[in-house]
Amino acid sequence: MDIKSMTLAELTAALAELSEPAYRAKQLYAWMHVRLATAYEEMTNLPKSLREKLAERYPLTVLTKAVRLDSKLDGTKKYLFRLPDGNVIESVRMEYHHGVSVCISSQVGCRMGCTFCASTIGGLVRNLTPSEMAEQIYAITRDTGERVSNIVVMGTGEPLDNYDNLLAFLRIITDENGLHISQRNVTISTCGLVPKLRSLADLKLAVTPAISLHAPNDELRRKLMPVANSFSVRELIDAAKYYTEKTGRRMTFEYSLIAGVNDSGAQAKELAALLKGLSAHVNLIPVNPVSERDYKRSLVKNVLHFQKMLENEGIHVTIRRELGSDINAACGQLRRHYESGSGE
Repeated sequence: MDIKSMTLAELTAALAELSEPAYRAKQLYAWMHVRLATAYEEMTNLPKSLREKLAERYPLTVLTKAVRLDSKLDGTKKYLFRLPDGNVIESVRMEYHHGVSVCISSQVGCRMGCTFCASTIGGLVRNLTPSEMAEQIYAITRDTGERVSNIVVMGTGEPLDNYDNLLAFLRIITDENGLHISQRNVTISTCGLVPKLRSLADLKLAVTPAISLHAPNDELRRKLMPVANSFSVRELIDAAKYYTEKTGRRMTFEYSLIAGVNDSGAQAKELAALLKGLSAHVNLIPVNPVSERDYKRSLVKNVLHFQKMLENEGIHVTIRRELGSDINAACGQLRRHYESGSGE
């Protein structure tokens, strides 16, 4: 088993099998998840014999930085990390007034098939392990020397399609013996896997789901997002209400504005009616152009009009601040560029 994906309790049990006392597990856990060690040789308060045993039994998951792009506009850093098996994934470090946020991937590729997203081109390769999700944060922390205060699981992949590994990652990253990031500072994106969203609600965690909605009705949503063929907009809204009832957390709805597709005044009114009475925040996102698609982003005046119409109906709404536009910081773009042989 991947040692960096183990909880402290699992690690304690694993070391007990090696006849090691419980305090060794806590030392090892701290090396991996607080000091962010990249090799057993760094763990100097562990006996050499133990380090050798661990190296033999448990290869340490460490990501290799393949590419780092730095925005000249806003300090955003886009990373392409190579996994131990040679696959590559993307992560983004962003600066906000409240601190440093890191957006991480949850899968290599994605099978959800959303028509406006570069991440899904090529389909799903595999799920990421809990340690591979955590390592994106650790690698960026090692690279910048800054503490990460917020995590957004909104990079490549559908987090709820990797549900068990996602939960293990959340336990590790919020553990008081590790980086101890507050659950309230974790946002999890989903295109709308309704049963998994309800399961997550039943756990009563303090994390915030961000539902990728992108259309106010089933007909349009099915054209944009294949997942809508399995779960209706009504089912998704009901699951969002259930989540809020169970956790008290306000729901975020992501809405990518595509010129001439989902950005009309009538669609804004329909969206407002859909969300009426729900504790919700709408995040409007001018769609990122993808070379393999012919979608165009909405004009600024149309984005502002859409926002105004939602506000007039009492919906809390913001327009996402665009970060890293000069470095292809949107999901999937850098990985596609790299794997096509266009960049090293």
